[in-house]
Amino acid sequence: MQNSNTKKVFNNVIFSILSQVITIALGIVIPRMFLVSFGSEMNGLLTSVGQLYTYMVLLEAGVGTVTLQALYKPVAENDYSSLNSVLSATNHYYKKIGTVYLVLIFVLSFGFPLVLDTDIPFWTVSAIVFLNGITGAISFFVTAKYNLLLQAEGKNYIITNVSLIIHIAISVSKIILIAVGVNILVIQAMYAVLNTAQIVYITLYIRKHYKWINLSVKPDFSAISQRGSAFILQISDLIFRNTDVLILTFTKSCGLKVVSVYTMYQMLYGMIQTAIKTFSTGIYFVLGQTFNTDREKYIKYHDMYEVFHMAITFSLYTIAYLFITPFLRLYTQGVSDITYIDKWLPFLFVATFFLSVGRGASANVLNFARHFKKTQWRSILESIINITVSIPCAYFFGIYGVLFGTIAALIYRTNDMIIYANHKILNRSCLPTYKRWIVNFIVFIVIDRATKFITLDLSNYFNIILWAAIACIVIVPIYFVVAAVTNYKVYLNAKAILVEVISKKFKKAKTV
Repeated sequence: MQNSNTKKVFNNVIFSILSQVITIALGIVIPRMFLVSFGSEMNGLLTSVGQLYTYMVLLEAGVGTVTLQALYKPVAENDYSSLNSVLSATNHYYKKIGTVYLVLIFVLSFGFPLVLDTDIPFWTVSAIVFLNGITGAISFFVTAKYNLLLQAEGKNYIITNVSLIIHIAISVSKIILIAVGVNILVIQAMYAVLNTAQIVYITLYIRKHYKWINLSVKPDFSAISQRGSAFILQISDLIFRNTDVLILTFTKSCGLKVVSVYTMYQMLYGMIQTAIKTFSTGIYFVLGQTFNTDREKYIKYHDMYEVFHMAITFSLYTIAYLFITPFLRLYTQGVSDITYIDKWLPFLFVATFFLSVGRGASANVLNFARHFKKTQWRSILESIINITVSIPCAYFFGIYGVLFGTIAALIYRTNDMIIYANHKILNRSCLPTYKRWIVNFIVFIVIDRATKFITLDLSNYFNIILWAAIACIVIVPIYFVVAAVTNYKVYLNAKAILVEVISKKFKKAKTV
């Protein structure tokens, strides 16, 4: 790993951790204020609108995914000519996408309120839909292509830092506005204005530090020619990840209040997913560049990533699983329009996150190898399984039903990714990966069983935070030690790289 990459990884990781700590803290405070001030129905509406725009990202047609993979090689080789050609092609498509996106925002603003069974006024729903989407349209026209370049270069910390500042500004503004009792539309308008400020900052940063960018050069459309296949994969992935909320929204026995319950669990577990994803993105560019330049070295990096990514995933979700019920009991106190505490939801949700986040290493391989077209039918099948199981199960089992569908689809696709990545791309056995899964599941079961014999006072937030911190100090090292012992060769490789990096830093500090 080159010194410049090491510095980027360090910056990405440090700023990612800082961002996630602040984001999680604010993310816990604000949703409760929304629940108490506006009720579960409004909370469910905001979630459903958010899911609408998640689907709207489908308009990107896989351009972002293939562009990122196409940028790794020229970034590693400092080939500015190729970089400009790829960015020019991406800019061409993003302008078209932004136009369509803008039109659809207006269509949804008037169409979505008509299909909702809610007491919230038509024009309130319409304005919320518009204000939630307008900055996305602006981003397609202005900064979407630049964000991809920053990711490929390993400068995620630039995006992370400005996003953190904007997020803090939005959160503080929301707290103040909710406290003084303003209308929900004022809050949504503030959200749109501050997100636009982020777009302005990224644009100015690029103009100052990337003067070599020239989007008027001949576009290299061949570099992103697999966007159609990536689009299909993206459709399948978004359908898979976001159908639950929409199915619950339009299932008569469920509705927006049940969506609010789903959102609470998804939000709390999702914070961990975001933290892991942000942390992983900090080193993702190293994996991508290495895959395209040195396959033998990549195999070592891949194994280290898989072993320790899986360890951190299982350890953090184990802690969340142990404390989510007492936390939600306190968090939803005073909200009486629906019950948020459930015996089975913590386990069903943690199972979905184990399967979806834990397969990250195998998913990386598929992306780096650009096997979008070759794997598209597999992703489609995952979505089909999810929908065909979720819809009837939601009718009979409510919120459990959509989780049954998600788990069924994940079991298929996670196994498929593991087998395909190892056999088809890395040309090796997938047994080491399965061994890692089995070991982590065993550790989870042992910890879960052991904690049944421990009684804690979790009747207030201070105690919950205190015991969760203690659990973190105990549980995270357990997973990492088990990972190191059961993957000793990988541990030695990781140790050698860490020692080398620290040694270089020490020598550099001595010469200064």
